Amino acid sequence: MRLAPLFFIAHAGEHHVGWTWEPIVTTLLAASALLYVVGLVRLWSNAGRSKGIRAWQVLAFAGGWIALVIALVSPLDALGGILFSAHMAQHEVLMIIAAPLLVLGRPLIALLWALPSRWRSPIATAAQARPIATMWDFFTAPAVAVVIHALALWIWHLPSLYQATLRNDWIHALQHTSFLLTAAFFWWALIHGRYGRLGYGAAVVYVFFTSVHSGALGALLTFSPNLWYPIYQARTAAWGLNPIEDQQLAGLIMWVPAGTILLILGLALFTAWLGEAERRVRLAEMKR
Repeated sequence: MRLAPLFFIAHAGEHHVGWTWEPIVTTLLAASALLYVVGLVRLWSNAGRSKGIRAWQVLAFAGGWIALVIALVSPLDALGGILFSAHMAQHEVLMIIAAPLLVLGRPLIALLWALPSRWRSPIATAAQARPIATMWDFFTAPAVAVVIHALALWIWHLPSLYQATLRNDWIHALQHTSFLLTAAFFWWALIHGRYGRLGYGAAVVYVFFTSVHSGALGALLTFSPNLWYPIYQARTAAWGLNPIEDQQLAGLIMWVPAGTILLILGLALFTAWLGEAERRVRLAEMKR
């Protein structure tokens, strides 16, 4: 059966938006899924089912991978070049859905096991070398990860830089990569931080800070009387939409739904922190 792109019509007329099967993006997505599956099979074959990576973590990675597909190759990707609101939705899927789910899936463990057996030990040893370990500790320090992610979010929304992403595919790819990577470091620092579950209490503060500054950016977009990105004016007008209303919708997407998801994730971290604190109290009482 011949594969063909699926199209839908978002507005009556000749404006069509379909799946975007960019070769590099599609190859990377397929390779990441294959490596994860290969690594998981090898790990479980040697250590036992649900050892190293639990079943629920596999489901988390699968959910994150599907979110990447939705953000990067589904019609949402093509629509993001036409509507600012769709572009904003794409970014939020990358940062607050795909990134935390992928981090929960422990992809680095699966990737290590996907490698030939003779490579695993040297690579694991090299990763623990002082320069690499120091760099990893720096980028996964919660305060650093939060600041870097915040800088990426605000800098890429500068009008000149943001509009450049719509004119140049490589700049656009760099934007998406920076959003995904900084979000991954952010969630990794909070979920797999050096202080374990006891660090989840502090993680709640960092999630709250992120929701505040990203919500502030969303509010600025929502209430601004001026069009931030004039490049969208002709594009949205061709679809019979008011560009200011499209900008307001984009701001609301960043402000309300994204803020709600961050709140839910923050509450989950807070619950885990309480559970760990209670567990440690019970252990201390048992040792008396």
